[in-house]
Amino acid sequence: MSKATKRKHVVKEVLEDCVAPTEDQHIMRVLGSNGNNLHEAVTGSGERFLVSMPPKYRKNIWIKRGDFVIVDPIKEGGKVKGEISFILYRDHIQYLRKIGVWPEGFQEDGASSERNGEKLKERSERKTEEEEEGDSDSENDDSDLFVNTNRATVLYSESEEETDEDEEGDNNGDEKEEDDDEGRALKTA
Repeated sequence: MSKATKRKHVVKEVLEDCVAPTEDQHIMRVLGSNGNNLHEAVTGSGERFLVSMPPKYRKNIWIKRGDFVIVDPIKEGGKVKGEISFILYRDHIQYLRKIGVWPEGFQEDGASSERNGEKLKERSERKTEEEEEGDSDSENDDSDLFVNTNRATVLYSESEEETDEDEEGDNNGDEKEEDDDEGRALKTA
């Protein structure tokens, strides 16, 4: 079987099948990746240990911090005490909650995510209301622009030095003062 065909079947299996954990399996939340296909995870009761990614998922399916997985315990394991048997997505989690198998320790996480969803809805409703009002200030408002969260935000403020220079520039008639695109004063001769 080629790699592409294998990947297709693995992805189809993960996305379409709804699996309930057996008696010896645990539902766990991934806390982070430790490398070499090892992930630190926590159970609903708060027990933390390492779990391994099986070879069929490696380089085919990726998991990140906060994802939920079904884990088969490894009895003879020292540090690594489990192997991931299934990766849970939103539809799988809803199904497990519906049938009553979802751990109590993770119940509050669903409630908080629902609250976050409600907050997002409220924000979007407020934003549409503001757009409908059609204020003339909306042309100058930058709140709808994309904000790159990967960059540190830099706030420009006028300092006392700039105001002193401005006063000195007013005394000299040859210099002209202009504002650049960002509102900072530029002096030209």
